[in-house]
Amino acid sequence: MKRRLISSGSTFEADIGYSRAVVVDDWVFVSGTTGFDYASMTIADGIVEQAEQCLRNIEAALHEAEATLADVVRVIYVVPHAASFRECWPVLRRHFGTVRPAAMMISAALADPRMQIEIEVTALRRVRASRTPSRESVMAERTKKTSKSTKNSLVANINRRRNAGTSRSKEAGTVSAEAYDQMKKGWPKSRKKTSR
Repeated sequence: MKRRLISSGSTFEADIGYSRAVVVDDWVFVSGTTGFDYASMTIADGIVEQAEQCLRNIEAALHEAEATLADVVRVIYVVPHAASFRECWPVLRRHFGTVRPAAMMISAALADPRMQIEIEVTALRRVRASRTPSRESVMAERTKKTSKSTKNSLVANINRRRNAGTSRSKEAGTVSAEAYDQMKKGWPKSRKKTSR
């Protein structure tokens, strides 16, 4: 299980002891994110502007985790004043209207009275083209999985052809599994070709 921590540079993360996001395999857990602009540590007054900034901060964390808002499967909104939540619906609908993650809104006091909204998301990264295995790796994996019964079937087929006289070789006998393995590797240099 791979685990990676992502920081936004917010002083809150260092002061309190948490990460902006934690990536575990294909899951991305983004901490509750407020409307602070972490570069300047400033915050707008209104809930709409703060919601926009929350989502910019979340997008930045998801981007670093190789995910997007389209990968979000769950979102939790926390607002100190439940009545004001409706004001930011158009912003949330613009970002999540087609994604439609599972969601919940909680009305509770936030750490700083300037904060009007906090948003937490969980995302599940979808398979990306860059993570699709190459044709070579797929073929190598298939070769590894070749079963003993498949090899035995090929050996039996070679023996049928030899005994039916379709082989170019005039040598009699059958091919063993060991000989088949040698054929796959190439004949040893000491082996002499039979004359026709």
